[in-house]
Amino acid sequence: MEPPAEATGGAAQPPPSGVSTPPSGTVTFLFTDIEGSTLLLQRLGDAYAEVLTTHQRLLRAAFTAHGGYEVDTQGDSFLIAFPTAPGALAAAADATRALAAHPWPAGERVRVRMGLHTGAPKLLGARYVGLDLHRAARIAAAGHGGQILLSAATVELARREEPPGVTLRDLGAHRLKDLQQAERIYQADLAGLPYDFPPLKALDARPHNLPVQPGPLLGRERETAALLALLRRADARLVTLAGPGGVGKTRLSLQVGAEALDAFPDGVWFVRLSRLTDADLVIPTIAQVFDIQARGDVPPLEMLRARLRDKHLLLVLDNFEQVAAAAPQIADLLGTCPGVEALVTSRVTLGIYGEREYALRPLDLPDPQRLPPLERLTQYAAVALFIERAQAADADFAVTNASAPAVAEICARLDGLPLAIELAAARTKLLPPQQLLKRLEKQLPVLTGGARDLDERQRTMRDTIAWSYNLLSPEEQRLFRRLAVFVDGWTLTAAEAVCAAPEGSEPLGLDTLEGLSHLVDQSLARRLDEDSASPGGEPRYAMLHVIREYALERQEAAGELDAIFLSLARYYLDRFELDWFDPRVYAQLFAGDAAERIVLQDLDTLRAVLEWTLRRDQAEIGLRLALRMAPTLMTHGLSHEGLQWCERVLALEEKYASHSATPRSRQVVAARVAVLGTFTALRLNRGDAPQELLALNQETVELARGVGSDHLLSYSLAMLGGALLDAGDLSRGEAVFDEALSLAKQVGNPAGIGIMLVNWAGALLGYPEQTGHAAALAEESLQVAADNELWWGVSWSQAILAAIAQQRGDKDRARTLATKSLQFIREHELLPIWTPACFVVLIWLAARMNQPARAARLVGAQEQLRIRMGLGTEKFEQMILDGDLLIQARAALGEEAWAAAYAAGKALTTEEAIAEALAVAEEG
Repeated sequence: MEPPAEATGGAAQPPPSGVSTPPSGTVTFLFTDIEGSTLLLQRLGDAYAEVLTTHQRLLRAAFTAHGGYEVDTQGDSFLIAFPTAPGALAAAADATRALAAHPWPAGERVRVRMGLHTGAPKLLGARYVGLDLHRAARIAAAGHGGQILLSAATVELARREEPPGVTLRDLGAHRLKDLQQAERIYQADLAGLPYDFPPLKALDARPHNLPVQPGPLLGRERETAALLALLRRADARLVTLAGPGGVGKTRLSLQVGAEALDAFPDGVWFVRLSRLTDADLVIPTIAQVFDIQARGDVPPLEMLRARLRDKHLLLVLDNFEQVAAAAPQIADLLGTCPGVEALVTSRVTLGIYGEREYALRPLDLPDPQRLPPLERLTQYAAVALFIERAQAADADFAVTNASAPAVAEICARLDGLPLAIELAAARTKLLPPQQLLKRLEKQLPVLTGGARDLDERQRTMRDTIAWSYNLLSPEEQRLFRRLAVFVDGWTLTAAEAVCAAPEGSEPLGLDTLEGLSHLVDQSLARRLDEDSASPGGEPRYAMLHVIREYALERQEAAGELDAIFLSLARYYLDRFELDWFDPRVYAQLFAGDAAERIVLQDLDTLRAVLEWTLRRDQAEIGLRLALRMAPTLMTHGLSHEGLQWCERVLALEEKYASHSATPRSRQVVAARVAVLGTFTALRLNRGDAPQELLALNQETVELARGVGSDHLLSYSLAMLGGALLDAGDLSRGEAVFDEALSLAKQVGNPAGIGIMLVNWAGALLGYPEQTGHAAALAEESLQVAADNELWWGVSWSQAILAAIAQQRGDKDRARTLATKSLQFIREHELLPIWTPACFVVLIWLAARMNQPARAARLVGAQEQLRIRMGLGTEKFEQMILDGDLLIQARAALGEEAWAAAYAAGKALTTEEAIAEALAVAEEG
C-alpha cells in the first residue's frame, strides 16, 4: 500500500461537505483502505460498487463530523488531514464502529485498516509537502482490517482528550516497510469490538538483513509494483535491475525486498558486492550472509547449495557489474535451489539464461518550459525528492513561485538522477535554487559531498561515473570519450563517421556497433524512444547530461577534443552543405528537407560545434555551418540566435581574411555572400533601421558581382532592394528588385523568383499608392509557389494578399486569405516569419466585427509571437495597430478589460494563438 499520488502529498480534493480549507501547523493524517478489496470485489461482483459507495459515505460522515479535510481519495483509500489528534482518533473510532454496525450484503464484512500520524508538514498551495503523509500510509499498511494504529507522536497528543470507549495499547517498536528506524506503534482498542489481531505486517515479521535507510523511497511506486509483479512470476527467478550509476537501483531493490517479505517465508537477504573486484569472492560473500563458515575441503558454492536447497527466499545482490564474471555461479545456485530467487542490481545485465531485465529510468520530471501550478509541482518525483533532501539540509527550505522554475530546471538539468538531485539539494543550505542553477552549468564540481556512510563511489557523481568508466576496455573508453561531442544524441551512422579515426588521433580499435552496444549495456549510453529517430528512421542514442560531462572531461584529458570536433564538423558539412552556386539552393533551404530536420534535431550539438569553430578560429567551417543553420532558425522562431551566429562568424571570417595573405576562395566568397544576405534579412525582420544596413547590402552585391554568379547576384540584389524600399527609396528599390528578378528568371530559379516576388510585394505594403503593383507581384509569387509545391511560398504570398485586401477594405477576401495562410502553416508544420502579419489582418477583422476582447487577445498573441521569433513590426502592420478601428475597440472595452485580454493573449502557445485567430476568421 502506498500513499496517494506522491509520498509528499496528494492533490487537494475537498469533500462534498465539511472542511474546505486544509489545516496547517501541527496536523494529524489519517490513512485508510479496505483490506482484501480485490477478493471482496471477486466475491460480490457488480454489488461491490454499491458497497464501495456506502463505505465512502460512512467514512466521510465520520471524518467531516470531526473536522477532517479530505486531501485525496483513490479507489478504496482515503487520506484525511485533521487539525487535532483527538479529532482524528475520534473520527477513526466512529468510522470503524459505523462499518462494523452496517448490514453488508451476502453476510460480508468491510474491514478497513487505519493509520494515524502527526507532524508539521508544509503547505504548498493546497498541497501538503513532507514525509508525514508517507508515514501515515506505512502505519496503516502494517495493520489488518478493523485495526486502528497510531504513531507515538499522535498518541502523545491524543491522550490529552481520549475519546470515550477508546483505549490505547502499546504494541512495541516495529520497523515499517519504508526501512526507517523502528517506530513505536499503538493500537486503539474500541469497546465492544474485537481487538485481537495478527502480528503487524512489519519487517520484524520475517527473517531478513535489510539495512536501515535514512528516509522513505520517493516516486518509485510504479517501479516497485512492476518489480514485485516480476518476482511473482514462475519464469522470473532472476531479475536484473539495470541502470546508470546514481539512478537509485540499490534503494529501489531494498524497498522491493521489504515489500516482498511476506512472499518469502525464509526471508530476504541483502548482499553488498560493491567493494568486491574479484568474481571468485561473490559466492563466499553470499555464504557469509548466512554464517556459513569456510572449510578447506568443501567449495563455498557446494556449502551454499546445501544450506539453501530447501529454502524459499530472495537474494538481493547489489552492484554486480564489477564481478559480472560470477554470473554462471549465480545461475548454478538458482538451478540447484528451486526456492531461491535473485534480484540483482547492476549497470550491466548478467547475460545468463532465464534473466529478466528491468531497466530503471530516472525520476519523472516537469517540463521547465511548461510548469504546472506550484501546488502540483511535487507530483513529479524528481521535484519531490529535491524538496525532501533540501529540507533535510535546511528545515526552513520551501519552494515559492519565485524559486519553482529554478527547482524544476535543476531537476531537468540533472536528468532526474536521484543521486545527482540529492547532492544538489544538499547545497541549498548555502545557495538558493536560483544561484545553484547557475553553478550547475558545469555539474560535476557541484555534485559532491554525499553522506559519509555512502560507498566511496557514491560520494560524488564523478566517482559514481568513474566506477563504470574504469570497467570499460581501453577501446570502449575511447569510444565513450569521443561520443561526448554529441550533445543531443547520435545515430550509429554518426558515431561511425565521427569516432572511427579523427584526424591525427588513434583509430578507435573496435567495431562501433559492438562498442556502442556495450556502452548501452553498461548504462553509460541509452537508446532513445522511437519519436527521437533520425529523419531516415535510424535509432538515436544519448548520454545523460552528467555522464556526458564526465566523458567530455576524459576527452579533454586525452588531448583529442579538437580532432573530434573537427571530425564532427566535417560530418555535418557532408550531410547538409549546399552548393551556393546552384540556383536550386533556395528550394532546398526552405523545403523542410532532411537537412533542416537534422538542424532541429541536433541543434545543441551544432551550437557546440559552432562555439568550437569560434574558439579555434575555424572561420570557413563556421561560416558554412552558420549559413545552413540560420535559415532554419529563422523559420522556426529562433531568428535572434540565427542573427548572433551570423554576426559572430562574419566577424571571425573578416578577421581571418584581413590577416591572411591568400585571397578568399570562390567558395568562401559565396558563403560570405549568403551569410551577409541572411544577416541583413534577419536584422530587417527584427526591425533594425534599413538605412543602417545599406552598406552591408552593397558589400554583398559587390562580392557577388566579383564571384561571377548571376544566381548569387540576384539574391544579393533582392536583399538590397528590400532595404532600399524599407528606407523609403522607392525608385531605386524598384529598379534593383527589377534587376534581381530578371537575373533569377535567366538562371531558372523558381524558389528564388518566388522569394523575390513576395519580398518585393511585402516591401511595397508600406506604400499605399503601390497596392496594385504589390498585388500583382504577390499573385505571381503565389502561382510560382503553387506550381513548384513551395508551401512556404504559398502561405507567405497568401499572407501578403490578405494584407492588401485589408488595405482595400475587402474584409471577406482578407479573412479568406489570412485563414488559408494560417491553415497552410498548420497543415505543413510551418512556423514562418509572416505569421504575425496574418494576425494583424485578423485583429483588424475582429475589431470590425465588434469583438474588442478578441482583438485585444490577438494583439497580445501576435506581440508574443514576434518576441519568440525575434521579429519587428512592419510599417503596414503598425498602421493597422495604430489605426482608428483599434483605438475605438480599446475605448469600447475599457483599459482594465483590454489589459486583461491582452495578457491572456500573450500567455497563449503558438498553436493556441493560431486557433484563436482562425476562430475569428470562421466567425467573420
